[in-house]
Amino acid sequence: MLPNLIIIVGPTAVGKTAVGIELAKLLNGEVISGDSMQVYRMMDIGTAKPSWEEMQGIPHHMLDIIDPDAEFSVAMFQEMVENLILEINSRGKVPLLVGGTGLYVRSITDHHSFTPFAVNWEYRDKLLAEAQAKGNRWLHTRLEQVDPGAAGRIHPNDLRRIIRALEVYHFTGKPISQFQKEDQTANNLPKYNLFMYGLTLNREKLYQKIDLRVEKMIADGLLEEVRTLLARGYSPELVSMKGLGYKEIVGYLHGEYDLPEAIRLLQRNTRHFAKRQLTWFRREERIRWIDVENYRSAAEIAKEILHQVAGQLTTM
Repeated sequence: MLPNLIIIVGPTAVGKTAVGIELAKLLNGEVISGDSMQVYRMMDIGTAKPSWEEMQGIPHHMLDIIDPDAEFSVAMFQEMVENLILEINSRGKVPLLVGGTGLYVRSITDHHSFTPFAVNWEYRDKLLAEAQAKGNRWLHTRLEQVDPGAAGRIHPNDLRRIIRALEVYHFTGKPISQFQKEDQTANNLPKYNLFMYGLTLNREKLYQKIDLRVEKMIADGLLEEVRTLLARGYSPELVSMKGLGYKEIVGYLHGEYDLPEAIRLLQRNTRHFAKRQLTWFRREERIRWIDVENYRSAAEIAKEILHQVAGQLTTM
């Protein structure tokens, strides 16, 4: 019997968090964040984490689990969340994965096996130095020799993916294309009793909500949040500090532009991010789309989802 999993995705600011909490209240559920930035401690305002008041007593997972300078990957996310899904089901509750990081969500819905070794920065630096000395195409030619399948799909200028593919082959003796082929075969078998919902909204109204959210973040203390992180020694070059809401404010605090320009950049970049999210999720055929404009509240949307899944959840 497959474990239950309900997923709620959609662009930033569309209202996923509120719907997830309302649905969890109706289903005796627990929320798992599917956001790649909400894992970081001390990064609350810029990542739009729900407050304790907003959570309304609903258990939330995958929030505040690592410091901003800690390494985190989609493979780590996958392992932790898959265990959470089983554990929540075992307690007779329903896990709700809520978030908008497409790759992270896909790592849960699909069978994707990540290579069983940690990133080897020494080897990566060696390949990077070779690329700088001899050119990206030279590395791409090396990849063609050991993994022509991957080389055929990776552009010669996509240095990050070329290095990753060479790293996989070097440490496993197995082409990355073979891992990917095995994943594709496994994906014919379902992992969960899965229900995927996508929230959508008229683009003009969504962009208005995004602009207002950014203004609220500033009013809630985003500048001070970023100042505190910098004061604690967290480098602007960290992956976490390059996230939306942080890189724009870092630029302002470093005197690269004034505050109105920082706000404009953050609003623009967030709109672009929302557009990319929609493009990603529109390719997912399993998603049932819900236009939030057709409902008066998050609670109404939650009731609609409850109506659709009624009688289809398994008992573990």
